[in-house]
Amino acid sequence: MRLFPSSASDDGPPRLWAWAVQLATSVGLAGMLCCVAPAVLFAAGLMGGVYAISFANVFYAPDGSAGLGAWALRGVAVVVGLVGVWRYHRRQAQCRLDPARKRRNLALLVALVAVLGTGAYLTFEALTAWYFDAYVVPAQQAEFETLSGE
Repeated sequence: MRLFPSSASDDGPPRLWAWAVQLATSVGLAGMLCCVAPAVLFAAGLMGGVYAISFANVFYAPDGSAGLGAWALRGVAVVVGLVGVWRYHRRQAQCRLDPARKRRNLALLVALVAVLGTGAYLTFEALTAWYFDAYVVPAQQAEFETLSGE
């Protein structure tokens, strides 16, 4: 079961909902990569608390607001969404659908990606904020205490 078929010889139009969900998840993940990546690496034991927080802080301004790096990732997320919509449009153009239905599907895809992508972004943001507060920050503080106690 492939969501993004690799060959143009597949029959039928692309599946709108499957395409939209996968694309929206990719958009949300691309926008929050600054926090998701260090959280996953910390959870896997590949990164300590101090390094995870310093990695995430690179993307933010000293006052905690979004910095240039965070805005760059959001731009990448928009590009991922646009490329996904463009690929869907190209794939859909190969089918013999009614032109009105093609336009309706494309408009629906854009709306779904915008809403679900924003939802995925906000969900990843909330989950990583909770994870950092619950696990990464205490590990960072323990690492600082260990270093200052030596």
